[in-house]
Amino acid sequence: MYKIKVGISACLLGQEVRFDGGHKRSSFCERDLGAHFDYHPVCPEMAIGLGAPRAAIRLVKRHGEIRAEASNGSFDVTEKLIAFSEQKARQLDFISGYILCAKSPSCGMERVKVYGANNEGSAKEGIGLFAKALMEANPLLPVEEDGRLCDPILRENFVLRVFAYHDWQQLCARGITASALIRFHSRYKYLVLSHATTHYRILGKLLGNLGKATNVQEVADNYIKGLMTALTLRANRRSHTNVLMHLQGYFKRVLTPAQKQELADTIDKYRTGIFPLLVPLTLIRHYLREYPNPYLAEQVYLNPHPDTLKLRYGL
Repeated sequence: MYKIKVGISACLLGQEVRFDGGHKRSSFCERDLGAHFDYHPVCPEMAIGLGAPRAAIRLVKRHGEIRAEASNGSFDVTEKLIAFSEQKARQLDFISGYILCAKSPSCGMERVKVYGANNEGSAKEGIGLFAKALMEANPLLPVEEDGRLCDPILRENFVLRVFAYHDWQQLCARGITASALIRFHSRYKYLVLSHATTHYRILGKLLGNLGKATNVQEVADNYIKGLMTALTLRANRRSHTNVLMHLQGYFKRVLTPAQKQELADTIDKYRTGIFPLLVPLTLIRHYLREYPNPYLAEQVYLNPHPDTLKLRYGL
C-alpha cells in the first residue's frame, strides 16, 4: 500500500528520546494515521548530540534574543540547534506534512514557554527552534501539533491539507502545464468553496487569465499559495451547506421527486445541526453511483481523505 511521506517528532512514535528518557506516543498518529502515512521521524535534540536522559532545555529570552539553554544553566545549544534545524528543514522537500510535539522548546509550533533571563517567570509566547526553521523553509507545508489533533475539526483539516499538498506535489513531479493546472483546479473547486468563498473567486480569476500568462509556473506558484491558504481556513456548517446545495443541482434532471425531496431534507437537517456532514455526503455519493457524473466523481470534496480514518464523523 502506497503511503504519503510525513515528518513527525520521534517521541510521538514511541521513541524514547525525551529529556527524561521517555516518549509521548500518540496512538492516533502511530496507529490511525500510520496506516496511510510513511513517517520520517526527527528528534532535533538527539540529532545535535544530546543523549536521553538529559537536562531539559528551555527557551530563554536574553537581550531580545531567544536562546535554547539547559534548565539548570549547564549548557547552551542555541547555535547547534538552529544550524541543525535550518539544514534539516531544507532537506524536507519530499514530505507532505509534519506533526510536531506540542510545548517542546525545539518542536513546539506555538505557545512554547519562554523564560526571562533571570528565571523571572515565563510566558507562553514562543515557537520551538526546529519548528520555526521548518515552517520558514516550507511555508506551504501542512504542519500541526499532536495536542491540537485531539480537536476533530483541526484533525480533519490537517489531514485534508496533507492529502491536497501531496496531490499537488505529484502534479509538480509530472510537470505543470496550463491544461494540467486547470484540471487540478476543477477537481478542487468545491473543496475550496467549502473553506473560503473569497479564495474560490480569486483562484478562479487567476486561472481564468491563464491563457494570457507568459509564465505558467508563476501562475502555478500563486495558485498553490492561494489553495493552501484557503484550506487552512476552517470550513463551517454554512459553507458546507452551500457546497452541498451546489452538488444537489447536478442531480435535478435525474432524481425522482421523492429522491429530490429526500436530498433537500437531508441537507437542511445538516444545516440546522440535526445531521452530521456525513449523512448528506453519503446520500450524494449514493446518487452519484446510481446516476454517474464524471465531473462530480472527480470532486475531491466528496473524498478528501480515506473513509477509514472516519475524520468527518461528527462534523
